Amino acid sequence: MKNELGRFLHVSGRFVLSRLMRIDLMLLAIVMTITTIGFITLFSAGYSFPWRIEGQVRNIVVAGIVMLFVAHIPVKWFEKAALPVFLLGCALLVATLLIGVTVKGATRWLNLGIRIQPSEIMKLAVPMMLAWYYYRRGEATTWWDHIVAFGLLIVPVALIMKQPDLGTSILVAIAGCSVIFFSGISIKAVSAVCILGLLSLPVAWNFLHDYQRERILTLIDPTTDPLGKGFHTLQAQIAIGSGGISGKGWMEGTQAHLDFIPERTSDFLFAVFGEEFGFVGCVLLLALFSVLIARSFVIAGTASTRFSRLLAASIGVIFFTYTFVNIGMVSGILPVVGVPLPFMSYGGTALLMLGICTGILLSISAETRD
Repeated sequence: MKNELGRFLHVSGRFVLSRLMRIDLMLLAIVMTITTIGFITLFSAGYSFPWRIEGQVRNIVVAGIVMLFVAHIPVKWFEKAALPVFLLGCALLVATLLIGVTVKGATRWLNLGIRIQPSEIMKLAVPMMLAWYYYRRGEATTWWDHIVAFGLLIVPVALIMKQPDLGTSILVAIAGCSVIFFSGISIKAVSAVCILGLLSLPVAWNFLHDYQRERILTLIDPTTDPLGKGFHTLQAQIAIGSGGISGKGWMEGTQAHLDFIPERTSDFLFAVFGEEFGFVGCVLLLALFSVLIARSFVIAGTASTRFSRLLAASIGVIFFTYTFVNIGMVSGILPVVGVPLPFMSYGGTALLMLGICTGILLSISAETRD
């Protein structure tokens, strides 16, 4: 028994050491840099809320441990887990609609001893499932495969929209569609879907909730309700604009510290960053996010299997979507939706999911270097 345990520990130790030797230091460095910048900004935005700063330290530590743990999981395990995780996520979404916790008219949470948000799971479960499906179907993909993939995608998206949670449903849909796109669907089919989507916008408008319509109308002209629906956008724009070229300096942002920026530690953290670090800081931050996204696609391009390629590429799209939607929302070019800034905004669930995504990329990269 001792010999078997010793052999197991020896083999496990060699495996972990070999993984650490092949870890993608560039990806790890970028994520750590963005997370550090995020915490510095959050410290300034939330120094009057010490419990949030303490909570974010805990969130970062947990997400970091999970990321490193996931990085040591063989990619084939993700293949085996794709279908069970997807089915579990769909079951939890159905349970949320039936017995979920309703807050402010939205039923998005499920109480299982601890409160969880099943829709967050689907941000990764959907691309994993679709990557697994295309991997099992082989390289010769047919039009029927794409139809089945769209069917698999529509189920969780519809369940999330029913909650209602338009922002998360869009993120899940984009993550899933990215896998379908990278699987080799023809440009004609993509163009046809885009045209059909544009033509269906007038019909989709009738299915939106009142608050969702108000957000879109506020985007067009936030000054129509400057103290109500347009308050978030206007104050964020004032904060970013007042930062000028070099910013007001760390801990010197007046819009944030005088409580003009709502949700300044979470969804609108970028407004605090823009005010304190200015145009130069924003450009450097966008450059870091660009390198992170580009690195994800480099890992996807060199991955050894179709499953790895599709999953890594979809994670790159997830990073891009989070960044684009959050910064677009804060700067006033997109409607206000609950999307955090990756690795920066306060929040445990989102940071944990992003940590898992990074861990998967590290795992794929390590196996590519074998």
